[in-house]
Amino acid sequence: MPYNKRFYQKNKFGAKKTEFMGMKFDSKWEAERYGQLWKMQENNEIRDLDRQVRFNIVIDGQKICAYIADYTYYKPNKDGVDEFIVEDAKGVETDVFRLKKKLMLAVNGIDIKISKK
Repeated sequence: MPYNKRFYQKNKFGAKKTEFMGMKFDSKWEAERYGQLWKMQENNEIRDLDRQVRFNIVIDGQKICAYIADYTYYKPNKDGVDEFIVEDAKGVETDVFRLKKKLMLAVNGIDIKISKK
């Protein structure tokens, strides 16, 4: 495998890039959470698990920014109806993340679920 400088750069919040199940993750927590979600999918608690899903935030036809979700999946609610979940595994909530979270709700009607260790 070729050397990937970006993968080995130090994170200012202390997150350590991690490889898990043949995939690269930005932090140990993100990798651990993927393992939890993968197991939940195996147990049919969630379905259609995906990672690194891009959402464009567009206002009046103008792309403002993009938000890349750590995970998306469907999970049945208490009534048994599948809900679309957008989740981010966070250690530190930056100002930029908080802004994008608000924009995702206001523009796309999606409330991002935050999973913390």
